[in-house]
Parts: sequence; structure tokens; C-alpha cells
Amino acid sequence: MSITVRQATEADFDDIRRITRDAYLSAGFIEADNPYVKDLENVEDRAANALLWVAELDGKVAASTAITFAGQPYTDIAIEGELEFRMLAVDPALQRGGVGRALVAAVIEYARSLDGIHAVSLTSMTPMTNAHALYKSMGFERVPERDWTVPDEDILLWVFRLAL
Repeated sequence: MSITVRQATEADFDDIRRITRDAYLSAGFIEADNPYVKDLENVEDRAANALLWVAELDGKVAASTAITFAGQPYTDIAIEGELEFRMLAVDPALQRGGVGRALVAAVIEYARSLDGIHAVSLTSMTPMTNAHALYKSMGFERVPERDWTVPDEDILLWVFRLAL
């Protein structure tokens, strides 16, 4: 089993779209008619406004995430000095196999290589308990004072942060 993390290309967009949609819908985190599904499927906009990465398992796209910084269009919670990653999604058929961990580890390594970045932050829906366990096992800590609710929806998002 070989996992490779790299920047996404246009050729990856359909895989990213499918994986992201399936990861959120199959786990029941959101319903298919939720407006957020359109955001999850809009890979082209993510690629234009954030760094879009994929993790390949044996040469096949298995996961993706978007990386953003304070003040950028895809940023939800990053403050100056933080790298934020969003929409981390692993193909449901491949979850719990180390792909998500490898992708997050690569994001952390990238953050450490950047001048002026001293933390990695993210938000996560409260029912995403497997993701929370992954983040905590990698040293992320909950920052409840930065939790927030999606505007016009009753969805609470938890903030996690890793100081570098």
C-alpha cells in the first residue's frame, strides 16, 4: 500500500467531487438537498481560491482537502499565522486505512515549512467523531471559544488547532 500526497490537477476534479460528496452524504453528516452539497461539489472554485491537495492510494485519488490562510475566500476561522484546512474527505470505501492521516500529516509538514505560520486550524461538524479522534491523535486540541454556527442553519462547528 502506497500513499502519495500532491497538489490536485484538473484531471482529479471529478474524483474529488465524488469523494467529497460521498464522504459527507454516506455518513449522514448532511442531507442531499442541503445547499452545502453544491459547495462540496464545486471543486473548480476551491482550486481557484485555495490550495487543493489529494492523497492517492496506490495511484488512485482517495482523499482531498483544501488549504487556505487568513483573509482568503475559503477561510472560515484561520487567523494571522494559521494555516486552515477544510473539506477533508476520504473515499468512504477507503476510510480508516491511513489515507486521511497521511493527508493531514502532509498538511502539517507543509505548514511547518512556511514562514510566519505557527498553527494549523480546522472546523469540524460535531457528529464527525472519527475525524475528531484522528485530529486529537495527531496533537490537535479543541478550541471551544472559537466554535461557530453555520449562518442560517443549526449546525455547530467545532474548532481544532495544532500549535507548531
